[in-house]
Amino acid sequence: MTQRAIDTSGGQPPDRSPSDEAAPPPYDPRGLSTAEVAERVARGEVNDVPVRSSRSVTEIVRANVFTRFNLIIGVLWVIMLAVAPIQDSLFGFVIIANTGIGIVQEWRAKKTLDGLAVIGEAKPTVRRDGTAAAISTSAIVLGDLIELGPGDKVVVDGTVGEADNLEIDESLLTGEADPVLKRAGDPVMSGSFVVAGGGAFTATKVGREAYAAQLAEEASRFTLVQSELRSGISTILKYVTWMMIPTAIGLVVSQLVVKENDFKESVARSAGGIVPMIPEGLVLLTSVAFAIGVIRLGRKQCLVQELPAIEGLARVDVVCLDKTGTLTEGGMDVTEVRPLGSADGAYVSRVLGALGGSDPRPNASLQAIVDAHPDPGGWRVTDTLPFSSARKYSGAAFREDGSTDDTDGGSAGSSDSAWLLGAPDVLLPDGAPELASIEELNRQGLRVLLLSRARGGLDGPDAAAGSVPTALVVLEQRLRPDAGDTLRYFADQRVAAKVISGDNAVSVGAVAGKLGLPGAEHTLDARRMPEDRDAMATAMEENTVFGRVTPQQKRNMVAALQSRGHTVAMTGDGVNDVLALKDADIGVSMGSGSEATRAVAQIVLLDNSFATLPSVVAEGRRVIGNITRVATLFLTKTVYSVLLAILVVCFQVEYPFLPRHLTLLSTLTIGVPAFFLALAPNKERAQPYFVRRVMRYAIPSGVIAGAATFLTYMLAGSHYSGPGALDAETSAATLTLFLVSMWVLAIIARPYTWWRILLVASMGAAFLIVLAVPWLQHFFALKLVGTTMPWAAVAVAAAASVLLEYVWRLVGRRFGA
Repeated sequence: MTQRAIDTSGGQPPDRSPSDEAAPPPYDPRGLSTAEVAERVARGEVNDVPVRSSRSVTEIVRANVFTRFNLIIGVLWVIMLAVAPIQDSLFGFVIIANTGIGIVQEWRAKKTLDGLAVIGEAKPTVRRDGTAAAISTSAIVLGDLIELGPGDKVVVDGTVGEADNLEIDESLLTGEADPVLKRAGDPVMSGSFVVAGGGAFTATKVGREAYAAQLAEEASRFTLVQSELRSGISTILKYVTWMMIPTAIGLVVSQLVVKENDFKESVARSAGGIVPMIPEGLVLLTSVAFAIGVIRLGRKQCLVQELPAIEGLARVDVVCLDKTGTLTEGGMDVTEVRPLGSADGAYVSRVLGALGGSDPRPNASLQAIVDAHPDPGGWRVTDTLPFSSARKYSGAAFREDGSTDDTDGGSAGSSDSAWLLGAPDVLLPDGAPELASIEELNRQGLRVLLLSRARGGLDGPDAAAGSVPTALVVLEQRLRPDAGDTLRYFADQRVAAKVISGDNAVSVGAVAGKLGLPGAEHTLDARRMPEDRDAMATAMEENTVFGRVTPQQKRNMVAALQSRGHTVAMTGDGVNDVLALKDADIGVSMGSGSEATRAVAQIVLLDNSFATLPSVVAEGRRVIGNITRVATLFLTKTVYSVLLAILVVCFQVEYPFLPRHLTLLSTLTIGVPAFFLALAPNKERAQPYFVRRVMRYAIPSGVIAGAATFLTYMLAGSHYSGPGALDAETSAATLTLFLVSMWVLAIIARPYTWWRILLVASMGAAFLIVLAVPWLQHFFALKLVGTTMPWAAVAVAAAASVLLEYVWRLVGRRFGA
């Protein structure tokens, strides 16, 4: 095949010179032998980079056990076991149970992720003993001959041995947007990918020596970082720690020195004040919610390569869709071949068959032509021009032995011809008479390709110049049966869908219209798209369907939307989508997509079903919305605990609660209900500023709860006297705190459903049982004395609940829900 020369200096990544490269190994088209492979494996020359989709079991245990707050609670637990009854040490057993739940759930999520990662793993084609076979990336050895085709990712460093118009995109490594044409002997780097042509290369560096190995390992790792939700919780915990330290010191000094109480009693009440300051279950619930989300999505064949993607997709307000493979299925059917002018139909059919036979890896449209027009045989390929998303056409040159060769169906004999197949509006000049009929076909949602005879060879910078239109190839695309429902879901959820395609805009708009996409009639040819980012963003917001989009334009469109504050998701399956997928806030790839798209996407739909996306969005919204709700519960407890400790120090009184009291209250008003609320369905779109939103409600709620509780405690202190007075005061204060906390829970549980009402009622009933059953009264040291103070406690709680209701509504009106 004819090979074009081109400068490949753009392919050299920074900080690496040719002198750094080892001498290229001798090229053998048969690849390594079985014996050579075994020898290299024995020497350890294997691509052993541990590309993991999840944390190891050791890391999971360490992350769940060795936390700052577990250390604090562990120390307090040991102290309480030494100085107080077992009832006051219950909080320690709760923490052990919580930690165990967190470990088990994340381990289950790990198993799910690891299993899916194996299914979705890219398997490069390696030639050994002259036979090509797909193998695991980790099974590649030094010196392997690895075949490449459009969309394939270069998985290790190597040297090109075969090149058939092989174009490599190295932008993910070098930032250089233009593909680099590779020739035999040129280096290729892991992390780059093929945009056109094909070939094979010999692996020269494998494992951790490969250029992008560390980058690939880090990018593929299951992670809980870079998440607004988790970073927000970390910020909250940092503030809590700083607030807790001086408060706890003051409380301990107050109880041990100032009041001169019994030592064990003082320690117990000090611990009772410190433990509830810690929102220990918040981190657990976040991890569990994420882990269960991974498991749920895994059952739907959705691989979440980066865990925050669940959260990120829930924040998306614009989703950019590639038509082919997303709205339509990968396959197409040729419905008509329409010769132009006096072109002979039989000759056109042979040309199409020869074009199909010239490409060893045909794309979807060329595959449809291959199925409809078999290779005629006898036509020798002398040059090829692989399809490129940037130029929108492909081509091939032939020596036609013994065939009829003339655009008009003329003379016989051996001759040369060069043909182009691609977008009519690219190959034809403006105003060409054929465009009118093409436009009509596009309005019907049909895809039209133009077969055109090139005037010269395929090596020129513009091979299409002066080409002679010969025939129109009409293709019908197969619509995904679930695409319409998915688009309607996004519309209902106020997520704008933008269809970005390399095809004709009118044709794409017709397809989108058939699927019921709102605004599908607003189409724009990307060749008329303004280059200014602000003007491009305006065009993106005003239109819905974009055609003739180049890969670089897709990238620019995503950036333009992001510049307007939009959170953008990009879906795609082709190599032309890689750059946009990488730059989007969330990249979603189809499982059948190219290796390159699967490598850069955060979410891979292994079953290739666009209909899975709503499940991912819903899962993210469930996680974020519910964690925001339950975080308010946990932080309300932190705020009222800190306030109570401060008031106790200021008023120089005994701390009102023992650890057992607050363990009971935390379990009934926070722990149990928060677990159910965190896993409930939630369709609210995620809002930004997690910390600010939570604290707007938690601070006033905690202040009201703490003030009401301390008021009841002081009233009870003036009402009761004699032996057992402190226990009676504690019981009255506990009743007020429970009722106010229950009202906070009742507000957070809205909107009510039968199970939410049952949940709140069950917690209230459980507390009544504790007050009514004698042995539980004794166990938790709770017994209401008389009628005056208990009813006073109820009255204070009622007034506080009315104030809570007013404050929540005020905050909602002022700042939004």
